[in-house]
Amino acid sequence: MDNTILKVKDLKVHFFTRHGVVKAVDGDSFDMRRGESLCLVGESGCGKTTVALSVLRLLDSPPGKIMGGEILYGGDDLLKCPDDRLRQIRGNKIAMIFQDPQSSLNPVFTVGDQIAEQLKLHLKLGHREAMEKSLRLMEQVGIPRAAERINDYPHQFSGGMRQRVMIAAALSCNPEILIADEPTTALDTTVKAQIMDIFRDLKREKNMSILFITHDMGTVAGFADRIVVMYGGRIVETGSALDIFDHPTHPYTRGLLNCLPSVSAIRDRLTPIPGAIPSLINPPKGCVFDPRCECRLPLCATVRPEEVVASGDHTVACHQCAPSVVGEGHKPS
Repeated sequence: MDNTILKVKDLKVHFFTRHGVVKAVDGDSFDMRRGESLCLVGESGCGKTTVALSVLRLLDSPPGKIMGGEILYGGDDLLKCPDDRLRQIRGNKIAMIFQDPQSSLNPVFTVGDQIAEQLKLHLKLGHREAMEKSLRLMEQVGIPRAAERINDYPHQFSGGMRQRVMIAAALSCNPEILIADEPTTALDTTVKAQIMDIFRDLKREKNMSILFITHDMGTVAGFADRIVVMYGGRIVETGSALDIFDHPTHPYTRGLLNCLPSVSAIRDRLTPIPGAIPSLINPPKGCVFDPRCECRLPLCATVRPEEVVASGDHTVACHQCAPSVVGEGHKPS
């Protein structure tokens, strides 16, 4: 039985700017299974948020435009389904927690009204019933004195409390898929741990599928079932959390892990990845990581690597792992 709930196939998203066309997502494919936490990881600017916004067709257009691919949910291709059908799915079946709650919450409406809005729209609840459920949701995500604060405005909440309001709004219709875009980035360590506990509880109690987007490998270490590593608009490695942390294969994935501080390893300095992400207006012709890779091969500069199976569900897009390249005995340059 197929356990896939969401499938992204050959997604391409471009941004048309006065400097040129930015290939923000360049032919990426992955699937998401029921009840799993799938973490999309990579540096800022690698295309993670663009993928998330594309799922619900929330890209600003212009300048963004989905150039091709499919995003399959149930019997729908979300890139082609009518607007009225997409409105039934947004917030109801697939909900999203945006990166910055300060700019995502409307400053002129109370937090209770903003949570209740989706309940009225999708579940057709009356105002009183919607507000009662909003109160229960605020209590569920750990907002203290929720009954007193339901009529407060966003500016009266701290950053961590605003993020809890966003989570409550996203959970209001009990969605099948929750997309969380960098939900802990602006939070201090203690609040960050509390928010991650909420996501763990959701996964355990509701069997919810969670697409968690972050640049921090440390954050997903104890949360992810599977990890998708992105770089320069392309997926470079996919595997279980065990595969990625114990057997990282792509040089970029190894570089991300080497940037993590360790209490067990004795070293004076962290090991940074040299260089910077290349311009996605004129990306490298071959492997997008080639300019920064310390174990590049001659063909990396000219030939885009295909995704190959490292083991089981563990896949990697790297010439060093391709059987033909290994068989020919290519050496790093």
